[in-house]
Amino acid sequence: MKRLRYDRGYSRRKFLADASKGVLSTGVLMPLAEAIAATGEINKAYPEELLSIEGYTKGKLKTGDTIEAKNVELVKDLLEPVRYEQILTQGRKLKLGKTTTDVMRLSPWEYIEATLRNTGKAGFDAKGNVIDKATGGPWIGGNPFPDPKDAIQLFAAQTLNWGRQDASFYAMQLANINSDGADRFKYSGGWAEMSPIARVSMEPKPYWPEHKDKLRFQSVFFNEPKQFRGTSFLNIWDYDHSTLPSLYGYVPEFRRVRQFPTDQRFEPLVPGLTLFLSDAWAAGDPLYSWGNYKIVGRGPFLAGLDDNWAADHPNWEHATHGGPKGKTFWDTTVQLVPEAIIVEAEPLKFPRAPISKKRVWFDARNQVVIGMVTYDRNGKAYRSFDGAYSVYDNGSKKFMDGKHPYWSWCQVTASDIQTNSVTRLQQVRAVESVHLSGANDPKMYDRYLTQAALSHLGAS
Repeated sequence: MKRLRYDRGYSRRKFLADASKGVLSTGVLMPLAEAIAATGEINKAYPEELLSIEGYTKGKLKTGDTIEAKNVELVKDLLEPVRYEQILTQGRKLKLGKTTTDVMRLSPWEYIEATLRNTGKAGFDAKGNVIDKATGGPWIGGNPFPDPKDAIQLFAAQTLNWGRQDASFYAMQLANINSDGADRFKYSGGWAEMSPIARVSMEPKPYWPEHKDKLRFQSVFFNEPKQFRGTSFLNIWDYDHSTLPSLYGYVPEFRRVRQFPTDQRFEPLVPGLTLFLSDAWAAGDPLYSWGNYKIVGRGPFLAGLDDNWAADHPNWEHATHGGPKGKTFWDTTVQLVPEAIIVEAEPLKFPRAPISKKRVWFDARNQVVIGMVTYDRNGKAYRSFDGAYSVYDNGSKKFMDGKHPYWSWCQVTASDIQTNSVTRLQQVRAVESVHLSGANDPKMYDRYLTQAALSHLGAS
């Protein structure tokens, strides 16, 4: 039998030792950022036991196996408590995939290139906004802190660019599943977001000059069911990370756009969904509307990072399983993430928020969010979010984003832990053959991201 130089105990001791010193230095055998910069691979940064599920479980689980109630105890330490409980008692299952070592498959290609090109150029100004240190202007593209040193750097990067594209449109289907397994609500619609700063694909770049003072434009609308058709919301974010976005909405009953209270971020967008504006990408509010950011843990984790595109369905619709009627959870492929960084934060500018804190898991390889749990005012677990990403390239089929295969989220499971209801979201190819998923189309702004666009969508 091959004797391994580093075991799980070594990695655990490394993570704990760093934590005791108040240090965040990603990687175990060498700094992760150095390994990625040198080869584009993560292998040299981690011991064998953190690079495969076989190594982690000493052969008890392998790529292609399914995690279910009978074997979930083997990976309990790799799951947040909600997914563990759902697997143990509600029939949820997770397929095990191979750990991704090529970082070019973990974010959009141009975003990664800009991250490597601009490493070391980011800082904070006196107000705490992320800037290009050379000019003092807004950030210029990619992840500003690919080798994060603290919790605020992780959240700053996530808040700057949620989907890691200059512009994204997601055609979506959503369903709320009751604890008895019945479909309570079913919706379809779209989500659009566009960055006027830190642009790496769309012209003009890195800034859209007339909107250089903005962080993002973001909208969401619903086409189905009929009674909610045309309901839509538009957020316009200032680049100042302490300023709350302007929030507008189209109300079909009144056939007009009106402005909503800017702190109305902890209510369901439409009835039945366990989703708030605050939940978007685990960073749905400006950076400094939350506070007390702190790293509370590090270690391996299981998350969906590849092989989750439903390419065989013409509209990219995913299969389901589990729960009383076999449709509560998405079929999902997860992989061993060698190192996840767990961050906690508390809401500061929302005195009526039903949430006391959130706990967010970041993948150390690319700093993308791979899980979130929020807690109610009594400190009890309230809602859980876990999603799955993928490069839209399965070897035989590809969906292109310019010169490279599209990278994006595929599906999300949002669970209300206290009622056992689940909201399922999936990105589909199209809604009504009119609204198509994709990235970096300059037409998105006029079509989805203005007050006039809301009125047009409501009338269509």
